[in-house]
Amino acid sequence: MDIESGELVSCERVHTLIIGSGAAGLNAAVQLKRSGIHDLLIVTEGLEMGTSINTGSDKQTYYKLSLCGDQADSPYAMAKTYVHGGSVQGDLALAEAAGSTRAFMHLVELGVPFPHDRFGQYVGYKTDHDPLQRATSIGPFTSREMCRRLISRVAEMGVPVREGRVAVRLLTTEAPSGKRCCGALAVNQEGALEAFAAENVVLAVGGPGGLYAASAYPRVHTGAIGLALLIGARARNLPDSQFGIASLAHPWVVSGSYMQVVPRIVSTDRQGRDVREFLLPYWDSPAALYTQTFLKGYQWPCDATRVIGESSFIDVLVHRETAMRERRVWLDYTENGEGFSLDLLADEARLYLQQSGANGARPIDRLRQINPAAISQYAEHGIDLATEWLEVAVCAQHNNGGLAGDVWWESENIGHLFPIGEVNGSHGVHRPGGAALNAGQVAGYRVAGRIAHQYAGWTLDERLAESAAHTAAREAEAWLRRGAKAQQTWQETRLELRRRMTRFGAHVRSQAQMAEAVAQAWAQYQRLEAEGCAHVGTNEVAEALRNRQLCFAHAVYLEAILASLDTGVGSRGSALVLDGAGRPLHALLGEAWRLAPEDVCFRERVLVTQADGPGQVHSEWHNARPLPETELWFETIWPQFESGQVFA
Repeated sequence: MDIESGELVSCERVHTLIIGSGAAGLNAAVQLKRSGIHDLLIVTEGLEMGTSINTGSDKQTYYKLSLCGDQADSPYAMAKTYVHGGSVQGDLALAEAAGSTRAFMHLVELGVPFPHDRFGQYVGYKTDHDPLQRATSIGPFTSREMCRRLISRVAEMGVPVREGRVAVRLLTTEAPSGKRCCGALAVNQEGALEAFAAENVVLAVGGPGGLYAASAYPRVHTGAIGLALLIGARARNLPDSQFGIASLAHPWVVSGSYMQVVPRIVSTDRQGRDVREFLLPYWDSPAALYTQTFLKGYQWPCDATRVIGESSFIDVLVHRETAMRERRVWLDYTENGEGFSLDLLADEARLYLQQSGANGARPIDRLRQINPAAISQYAEHGIDLATEWLEVAVCAQHNNGGLAGDVWWESENIGHLFPIGEVNGSHGVHRPGGAALNAGQVAGYRVAGRIAHQYAGWTLDERLAESAAHTAAREAEAWLRRGAKAQQTWQETRLELRRRMTRFGAHVRSQAQMAEAVAQAWAQYQRLEAEGCAHVGTNEVAEALRNRQLCFAHAVYLEAILASLDTGVGSRGSALVLDGAGRPLHALLGEAWRLAPEDVCFRERVLVTQADGPGQVHSEWHNARPLPETELWFETIWPQFESGQVFA
């Protein structure tokens, strides 16, 4: 759309539109093409942007069905692990487990170098919340290599990719079966609006990284779940996110060996003075603290079950130091903490380091011995761990909740909309580390199966879709014009909502404060809609418009969190709920730091949230669907498969 004329630059017709180009979206394109859907288009900010290609950890994990040794495993057993995490739909768990081997071997065939032994067994290790050795990795950048291989495959297959586009609105029409998605409105690099009318929309926009001030998501990733929330798409388990300690100068999770080598953890004032080893007073001995620091390596996410005297108490103290005392926290690899000795560590930590040959005198020496790539990863971003401290905070890292999809990853209440990847809420309270990468890859097969067998034709009334596009464009134009007179810039608008989410919607939560946060969130959204936000030049048009869905999303998230607190779910996953009647965390913290216990009955339910408009958000608990009792008789399944009945 030319802002002066109010006209769309174009309204393009495509059978299946894919928004986003992370690992999930790319594989969906590959599988749709292989399934005979050739009229495809990927719309993305850029193939080198987003979380999948810009994130990792010391050993980024991919979770899969066990493929080595004599350890018994099966899709049903893997699905039980997912369900055991709590608040998980059983049919989705089984679909993710059943598709695991197919998705993993596809990546192997694309050339992702997952390690195997001389007999071809793809070896595994245990990750968090994993009873078996299902995890694998290629090092710090597993998802980045997945993306690069998938990008090459997409190019080979001739799937068109339109880069430099930011989706700012999903388009809908009414159908006999209810509301359906019919395309999207996007802003191009010139600040003009383009529309895409589509029979199907695959929404692969990642997690809500742009909602938090303290975020482990890469800076180039913002997320766009708000696009779906704005059209009333149902969501599931929005309050269930993972939070943990991550670096700030270069957003990166400091899990695994970063903590296992036991760095010194200190805080300073805002100017970097007044150095304190602030954790020591809260532990019975230095040995206890340093053992828990080691354990934080593979107990990385803040975990309500490991708070009192265990590794996640470190998260509490780091958060208190940064968010409440307004000090800065650092990992120091140049020297050991006060009273540190390898000999004082508990056997689990001491033996691990000894067997790994990590017996160096200083943390940097041990890190160099156990994982030199962890050092070079920061060096690539101008941070020398051998000479400078690493500033950290407790950051948002992954939303286990998201949009509610069925067993084919189609939205439960918006037809022809397929949320996949992190934006799909298939995980519950806990998930095995790396399960998200598996879920995103399996989703590509599920979406392709449903579209190829049920939605391969064209049922969309193009006139209605084009009308929806022009209506959305005119409304966006009017909003942008209001922003020309706004007092608040788009940067200030976004910072306001991000700070609110980090203060109220992160891992430390208070029912008493949440109602106020919700009211503030909707007040900001109403102000934003009425006044817009100031932006300069065409390159800021997309950022200004993006604030609308972000602001709406953060209000819906806070509403869902408030609803969960009001029902008494208590502390679970990474969420620590403060309650004056709860269990005290530590004598030195005082009465304000009492933890509400979890009501485990909610592990059998999922929280369903739907927004019908600003301030009109409804959340309620539904019983989780159990694992399906499947009939695995070959002679029965065969004709169902051949007839396409299994895709219904």
